Amino acid sequence: MALAKETPPVSTRNGADQEAEYRAQTRLWLRLLACTTMIEGELRRRFREEFDFTMPRFDVLAQLDREPSGLVLGELPKRLMVSAGNLTPIVERLVEDGYITRTPSSLDRRVQIVCMTVEGRKAFRRMAKSHGTWLAELLADFPAGRLDGLTGELDHLKGALRDALQKS
Repeated sequence: MALAKETPPVSTRNGADQEAEYRAQTRLWLRLLACTTMIEGELRRRFREEFDFTMPRFDVLAQLDREPSGLVLGELPKRLMVSAGNLTPIVERLVEDGYITRTPSSLDRRVQIVCMTVEGRKAFRRMAKSHGTWLAELLADFPAGRLDGLTGELDHLKGALRDALQKS
C-alpha cells in the first residue's frame, strides 16, 4: 500500500508554488463567499416578500423547532453564532408577534426559557417548507449527483478550518 504524499509545510515550498497555492485558496474563499451571498440574498428577499419575515427570525424559530421543550435564552446566541445583544431585539419581536414565549426558569428566576408557540410552530413549518422549495429552485441547475461529493469536500474543509482555528 502506497502512502499518500504529504503536502510540505508552507515554509518549505518555493515562492512560485506558494504563490499559486495562495491564489487557489483565495479563489476558493471568494467562490464560497459569492455562492453564500447569492443564496442568502435571494432567501432574504423571498422571506421578506412572501412572509414579511427576516432570516434571523427564521433562524431563531429553526433552533426552537429542534427543541420542543424550549431553550435557555443564553444558548441561542451560541447556536446561532451571534452576540446576545444582536439576538435580543429579534427575540423581543418574536415574543411581541406571538411566535415564541419567554418565561423565567422555575429553578433559577434569572434564567429565561424560550419556547415556540403553537402559532409560531405553524408559521415556521409553512416558512420551512417554502425555504426548502426555494433552495431546490436555486440549486436545480447543479447536478444532483455532485451534491454529495461537494458536501463531503466542504465537510473536509470545515474540519481543516476548525483544526487551524484550534491551533491559532
